[in-house]
Amino acid sequence: MPYNIGFDTSRVPVVLVWGGATLVAGFFLGFVGNLLWQGLPHLSWQFLTTDSLDAGRQGGIAPIIVSTGFILTVCLVVALPIGLGTAAFLAEFTTKDGKWGRFIRRSLDVLSGVPSIIFGLFGNALFCHVLGLGFSILSGGLTLACMVLPLLIRITEEGFRAVSHDYRLTAAALGCSRTSTLLHVLVPLAAPGFLVGVILSLGRAMAETAALIFTSGYVDRMPESLFDSGRALSIHIFDLSMNVPGGDRNAYTTALLLVGCLIMLNGLVTWLTRHWVRQRLGVA
Repeated sequence: MPYNIGFDTSRVPVVLVWGGATLVAGFFLGFVGNLLWQGLPHLSWQFLTTDSLDAGRQGGIAPIIVSTGFILTVCLVVALPIGLGTAAFLAEFTTKDGKWGRFIRRSLDVLSGVPSIIFGLFGNALFCHVLGLGFSILSGGLTLACMVLPLLIRITEEGFRAVSHDYRLTAAALGCSRTSTLLHVLVPLAAPGFLVGVILSLGRAMAETAALIFTSGYVDRMPESLFDSGRALSIHIFDLSMNVPGGDRNAYTTALLLVGCLIMLNGLVTWLTRHWVRQRLGVA
């Protein structure tokens, strides 16, 4: 009987899976490693707490951090109540086969795929011109709120639907109204899913550039109110790397800070998800 020395084709899927995973991990490590190599030597407390000088080539990013914080605060203040209310409506007051609920869900799915620059043009037309807010932190935050709502609503809706139906039946048997059941039973139980949606939405908003170019503006001075123009971290990176000769050093340092914040947010989401799953499964 001849001896088969051919390649074992059953190992091909395993090799492809491991190869793909290794490639992705290698890309991530190379990406982060490049940021650390270029940006870490210049990252300091002084860089975080001083004003930008010489078009961003010198000095720090204190005004940029403050502007980013204001923009994200406006985004969350507007998006959270709307997102929670809409998700509760879709999960508790509509059915998956209902025409109205199906229309809203499909609208959210379409909006979640719209390029961010389209949201920027929409925000510029509505908030900057129609409402007269101009290039301001308020315009940028409201635009980001519109952009993150589809993601926040869909994740929060799934959080409501993950709550066992037994809680609803028990509340109804005790004579609780649907509103009371929603506020005192379902919202606390769905809070972990809502929190995951908030953190993911915050991460997307923090990394956004195109939507803010047309709404919050480029000004890198310390904002005094929400009606002032403000430069976000992502726009600062874009401007230094594309429009400011000699700004690469501070661009890399700012990018390292932004990516570090995104990694921490994603790590927090992972931890919360595991904690939530363990609680639901009763695993210590």
